Amino acid sequence: MTATTSIRGRSTGFTSGEVFSPLQRTKRVWQYRRILRLLIGRDLKVRYANSLLGYVWSVLDPLAMSFVYWFLFTQIITRKVGYPPYILFLVYGQCVWGWIKGSITQSVGALRSESQMVRSTHVPRELWVLRVVLSKGVELLLTLPVLALFSIGYRKWPTHDIVYLPLAVLLTIMLCTGLGMIVAPASVLVRDIRSVVRIIMRAMFFLSPIIYAASDLPPKRSNIAGFLNWNPVTGILGLFRSVFYPQELDWAIVAHSAIIVSIIFAIGVWTFNRLERPMLKEI
Repeated sequence: MTATTSIRGRSTGFTSGEVFSPLQRTKRVWQYRRILRLLIGRDLKVRYANSLLGYVWSVLDPLAMSFVYWFLFTQIITRKVGYPPYILFLVYGQCVWGWIKGSITQSVGALRSESQMVRSTHVPRELWVLRVVLSKGVELLLTLPVLALFSIGYRKWPTHDIVYLPLAVLLTIMLCTGLGMIVAPASVLVRDIRSVVRIIMRAMFFLSPIIYAASDLPPKRSNIAGFLNWNPVTGILGLFRSVFYPQELDWAIVAHSAIIVSIIFAIGVWTFNRLERPMLKEI
């Protein structure tokens, strides 16, 4: 049974938004977890259905861009940034950023692209955002063999900080879901949201320690350093990278990220609840 068939089987002619409390929404999402798994599987199959290289495309973009930045900072500018081996530092950061960026940018069209299903079924609308976030997370898992090859090639072995990976994954899911639940319904009501999100994500790439480490900023740039310390991506990257680079882990920054992520997630739930009804009328 396909995801589409299963979802339509639950159709109830539901066309107007109901108001649910956060706890009720969580319970409803859990009740429809099987549908969520089907949606994630469908997304991955559709994404690679007509592709000659299949899932290789999941790692090709971050890998290619990592080599570009590696060449820039080691062969042209020769400025010391990050930690050695720099290529592993870059690839890891690019892959994690790919999950965050892909989740948010694709959440913009998550509701409109499935407008008929969103409007005519009783499936919690949050599932259309969660499916994007989790499918992009699966793509990150597909990059693990590439990271393992770099790790073996440079003899850079995982540290005991690998135990913090579940926390990194949880914060990433909360951040992407919270932002996704803001931009998904908002983009239905305001078409310009897509362009705004694209510009913001491009700026956030350079304002987050992806191609450099947070410690690379000169002390005199205190304002920028302060922003980085409260940028939720900074703590998330620190947790992920601590697997190979324990010096990247700063619990004060992680605490800042956890606070900001929790606020963003709460705002996302509130926004989705408020915009669901007008979104359904517009979609």
